[in-house]
Amino acid sequence: QQRDKLRQYQKRISLNLERERALARQLLREGSKEKAMLLLKKKRYQEQLLDKTENQISNLERMVQDIEFTQIEMKVIEGLKIGNECLNKMHQVMSIEEVERIIGETQDAVEYQRQIDKILAGSLTEEDEDAILEELNAITQEQMELPEVPSEPLPEKVP
Repeated sequence: QQRDKLRQYQKRISLNLERERALARQLLREGSKEKAMLLLKKKRYQEQLLDKTENQISNLERMVQDIEFTQIEMKVIEGLKIGNECLNKMHQVMSIEEVERIIGETQDAVEYQRQIDKILAGSLTEEDEDAILEELNAITQEQMELPEVPSEPLPEKVP
């Protein structure tokens, strides 16, 4: 609101500057040099006010930007705070000891499965291995059987 008021003030001063400059010209034509000088001094003072007003507007706009950025920072901090609270709640639900216990159990189960695999792999005899290889070859041959190629010559194209 203050920025808008300052902009209106600038417009008012700008209009006054133009009027006073025109009035100073008229006074010079009429021969009132002292009055014209006084008006030009007043005009110069108002130009300085106009510059100060522009600086104030710049300060206000900078302040508004700073406030908006601070609001964004506050939202980020609030988000970090909420995220931190969620992490703490998750840590309360699952402790390090619980995770270590689960990982240990998983490793034990994997090792147990490897032992079972070794036992099963070792129980096959050489005859079983040969039978498995023959079955694999038979399946491979079934997949690779292709249809026979016709022995008849291809018909010629008639133009």
